[in-house]
Amino acid sequence: MPSYKVRPAVDSDADAIAAVHAASSRAAYEGLVPDQHETLPMEKRRAFWRDAIEYSEPQVHVAIDEEGALVGFAGFDRSRDPKSKPTTGEIWALYVLPSHWNKGAGLALWDATREGLIEEGCTEVTLWIPLLNTRAIRFCELAGFKRENNTAKTAVIGGVKLEEIRLKRKLD
Repeated sequence: MPSYKVRPAVDSDADAIAAVHAASSRAAYEGLVPDQHETLPMEKRRAFWRDAIEYSEPQVHVAIDEEGALVGFAGFDRSRDPKSKPTTGEIWALYVLPSHWNKGAGLALWDATREGLIEEGCTEVTLWIPLLNTRAIRFCELAGFKRENNTAKTAVIGGVKLEEIRLKRKLD
């Protein structure tokens, strides 16, 4: 199994992060929503991740493969959910190139994200996932997240309404 190095993102990573975001979204939601690349132009993706890196909102870490290529990223910060405790963190995004799925890149990003949230004083973490993204839900459940069934809400992804659910776990 390949090994992945995880480090904080730098300004020059924004283009690669946007490309990973587009490729992973396209693969995860293929057949469920229109091509994400067309509904969220690459320049908007780049601008979002450029700003996130510059202002650390969210904090962004990247996974680098053995050849030095950026193959995944995670964005995390305090929870954006209303009424959440100040010690609750949230994973805003965790995306890996499809060619690196099931090879450890996601786990390496999760480990770094967990450490970063603990350093920020968080004691628990949440994330939102569309119910149809069974791959992401399975990954999170294997990482110890539990579904909060009373949290289902509708999100619009690529112009399509999808039900999302919040998952949560303690940080330790």
